[in-house]
Amino acid sequence: MSQPLAERLRPKTLADYIGQQHLVGEKAILRRMIDSGSISSFILWGPPGVGKTTLAKIIANQLDRPFYTLSAVTSGVKDVREVIEKAKNTRFFGTANPILFIDEIHRFSKSQQDSLLGAVENGTVTLIGATTENPSFEVITPLLSRCQVYVLKSLEKEDLLQLLHHAIKTDIELKNRAFSIEETESLLRFSGGDARKLLNIIELLANAEQDKVVINNEIVTERLQQNPSAYDKNGELHYDIISAFIKSIRGSDPDGAIYWLARLVAGGEDPKFIARRLVISAAEDIGLANPNALLIANACFDALQKIGWPEGRIILSEATIYLAASPKSNSVYLAIDDALRIVEDSGNLAIPLHLRNSPTKLMKELGYGKDYKYAHDFPNHFVEQQYLPDELKNKSIWKAQTNAAEEKLSEWLRKLWKNRF
Repeated sequence: MSQPLAERLRPKTLADYIGQQHLVGEKAILRRMIDSGSISSFILWGPPGVGKTTLAKIIANQLDRPFYTLSAVTSGVKDVREVIEKAKNTRFFGTANPILFIDEIHRFSKSQQDSLLGAVENGTVTLIGATTENPSFEVITPLLSRCQVYVLKSLEKEDLLQLLHHAIKTDIELKNRAFSIEETESLLRFSGGDARKLLNIIELLANAEQDKVVINNEIVTERLQQNPSAYDKNGELHYDIISAFIKSIRGSDPDGAIYWLARLVAGGEDPKFIARRLVISAAEDIGLANPNALLIANACFDALQKIGWPEGRIILSEATIYLAASPKSNSVYLAIDDALRIVEDSGNLAIPLHLRNSPTKLMKELGYGKDYKYAHDFPNHFVEQQYLPDELKNKSIWKAQTNAAEEKLSEWLRKLWKNRF
């Protein structure tokens, strides 16, 4: 039986690797490490189908290193120790250490991760981990401190289109077929930045036709409605369901939110993963419209640690319904992103002297802290003074949105600052 298209097209070299140019492009950090022939342990963090496993294999191949792989889903401490022992026995004096690739390293227990520490620290293996979860939540601190973390991004439209044309022109089976590409919007939308999904959809379309393969929005949608799991060979709808869950909360639909929560629970999703998404949603989508939402979401996360499963589903349900029913605002999300853009555009602007710390006599002589007004010494614990750099002193970053809580905050700020807010 023929290999799946995604496996047949798995790149073998960086020249064939599509996307992640911030890591593997000319002069990028991983490209420089590979070109130097010397790499240290690192973790690749990114969504599914963006090339984490492929990149690890390319690195091992390009550096001519022995390559061992473990899946955190199926491997235990015993398997880890066996691989480490094998790596020790196959390494000779003066040779480069083998690469140990661990897929879904976030699913490793603390004891499994502990069993890796010694081998990583003494150089028995170079660890490359792959994770779809934030490593700072799931990887133990001693192991994380020994690894760099590199973030991989969902593939851009241009990357996916490049992959589409590469597939139909070079694949051993597809290159002999006639393709007519009329529209790609649905193809790209269903792919969701995931190369594997894109290739699975192309393969589905090709297998459904005897002659010419036509790609347009109607045909792609129709084929996927007939076979909704075809673009995910493992039936892994994890990211689509969590997306529906969060969007239902954002859209203030408790019924939709609780339905998708039930799908996550029934599918065996990690409760901590769901709780973390609730904490993020509370800050990103509700924010200052109802600051209690973040308290509820965080309390949900803490309570899950104490209560466990299956009762934890009730705690998740309470937090989900509360968040979905809360008024919504993304003003804090927009404010920090706006501030980060300003920092990126303007660089490190000088801190006004009166805001600087002045622990030494010399700093005081240079004017550090001079004329700073201590807000608590004034009525309403407020006195008007400049807090932004000179170049930004009239810049407005946080903008209140239309909800009772933020309008109250905005009214208070206008009372203090007059025309500024």
